[in-house]
Amino acid sequence: MRASHPLLTFFTDAAAGRFPPVDGRVTVLPPLPRGLECSVAFTGHAVVATAMPHRAVHAQGPDGFGASLAPDFLRHLAGPTGWIGVIDATLAACGTGGPPRLAELTDADDHARVRHARWLRTDVRVHGDERGLVTLADGLAGRRELSIELHRAQGGSRGHGRSLLVDALSLVPAGEPVFAAVSPGNARSLRAFLACGFTPIGSEVLLRPERD
Repeated sequence: MRASHPLLTFFTDAAAGRFPPVDGRVTVLPPLPRGLECSVAFTGHAVVATAMPHRAVHAQGPDGFGASLAPDFLRHLAGPTGWIGVIDATLAACGTGGPPRLAELTDADDHARVRHARWLRTDVRVHGDERGLVTLADGLAGRRELSIELHRAQGGSRGHGRSLLVDALSLVPAGEPVFAAVSPGNARSLRAFLACGFTPIGSEVLLRPERD
């Protein structure tokens, strides 16, 4: 992973079982590259990466017990017309390494999953096969980030998500952390990630603010 932001240390520590103190507080960090900001919630502690002054952040009353993800607070961060992403569960696992089990794809640029990854992330690589595709990229704060999408989410695809994830972990060197952001409402996807060894470490929202 390419360390590019102090928030990366929070993620890598949490992936190793070292979490921030459960003190209800909010740590304010500088904004992310490429005009992005975020609010990340761990157990009892939140981290907000923003260009907004510390005093303006804390004046809205966020805390480490969930208020850092409240709709009114997120709208305050983003400004009246800024983009606010969805609240995702933050998951972490370790790569398994070895021979790569998925081929790299060079003809998936028009896929919605790939376009979305490149809008938010850098160094996006795409792998996959007849089951679906995988994006592996430098994501939030420079962490290595993985996402998947099945070609056919219904019918005969049962088990394809889990097997695709298992193969995707071979693309990451053994023992190195890899992260995923999964919507809690996408229960099928969340169950697949959990079954493949991903562990919840928090929750997060990305923003692309527009302020005066």
